[in-house]
Amino acid sequence: MLTFLCITNCFKGVDFLKACHAAGNKVYLITSKKDEHKAWPRDILADVFLMDQDDRDRWNITDLVNGLAHFMKGQRIDRVVALDDFDVEAAAHVREHFRIPGMGETTSRFFRDKLAMRVKARDAGIPVPAFSSLFHDEDINKFIAEVEAPWVLKPRGEASADGIQKIHSGDQLWEAVHKLGDRRHHFLVEQFKPGAVYHADALTVDGKVKFCRVSRYLSTPMEVAHGGGIFRSLICKFGGADDKKLQKLNADVMKAFGMQYSASHTEFIKNEADGKFYFLETASRVGGAHLAEMVEASSGINLWKEWAKIETAKALEKPYKLPKVRKDYAGIVVSLSRFEHPDDASFGDQEIVWRLNKKYHIGLIIQDKKQERILELLDTYAGRIGAEFHAKVER
Repeated sequence: MLTFLCITNCFKGVDFLKACHAAGNKVYLITSKKDEHKAWPRDILADVFLMDQDDRDRWNITDLVNGLAHFMKGQRIDRVVALDDFDVEAAAHVREHFRIPGMGETTSRFFRDKLAMRVKARDAGIPVPAFSSLFHDEDINKFIAEVEAPWVLKPRGEASADGIQKIHSGDQLWEAVHKLGDRRHHFLVEQFKPGAVYHADALTVDGKVKFCRVSRYLSTPMEVAHGGGIFRSLICKFGGADDKKLQKLNADVMKAFGMQYSASHTEFIKNEADGKFYFLETASRVGGAHLAEMVEASSGINLWKEWAKIETAKALEKPYKLPKVRKDYAGIVVSLSRFEHPDDASFGDQEIVWRLNKKYHIGLIIQDKKQERILELLDTYAGRIGAEFHAKVER
């Protein structure tokens, strides 16, 4: 029996935990105290350890290492898995410190640090929007002089659209940089390229992508985060130009970044001006916002469960076999709701295969053999949700 230590600072990855246990492993969980009473599958977990968070929802890594050092006096840990973006660095640090196999700190940077991602992608010949670090004043002025606005100022380590600012002039950029003070080195600036944003949700084994489903956001996470919109995504046409191009680009990113085995979620933008795809960011985890459920509705592949099987197979030095993959189209629509428990019974189409059960939210996943039908329903549902349920958080 192998021992897996799973790390997540928020409530997610239940399917991974269950599948990891079902594969014959002993599973421990480290999570945040605020999530102690969430619906963790405690019946299959060997134990749950809780960490305090600081005012930025981070853990003290020294406390984490010291706690594990005490725990490991009586229990060997064979593998460490980070279930969320924020945990990638912590898991890598634990692996390095205790010499546990898996992704180390250098490689983990490419899946966590947006500046490291861009430098690595550029050096590998993967198209990226023009960008600059904020280390040197001269580099910032050079960027302002050479790169046409607008730009976006981004935190290097956040896992969502929070903290991103759109900038329209050099003066505005410098004002934003000065406001960052001593934290400016944690940010970067890049050219804003208007266009459709796509995501590739994949599984990699032995350095090769074994499964990848390409989708397009109909409302981007940045638009939803900053404009309070309704989130939607749609599986791309199988074998179409966008699908073929992004299957290759995603494989190029995984190879360049040194991915050996994991789930991944990678985003690209198709620039309106030249029609080319540009790399935006990647993560060595399953995509959020219930995209895993959309991918499963389309393919039959549960990314969380297959990721657990891959981790187990690699630890046992056994081959991994991907289950049979379906090719159905699917789409998702999710929104904040002004009702605590919104009644979605009026959405009765037979294409609906999943409904979100979460306070003050409404969400649906639909599946069909025809992409056109999915798009039609997503548009209809977005209109109805906007009129009957939608709530907007003022920022």
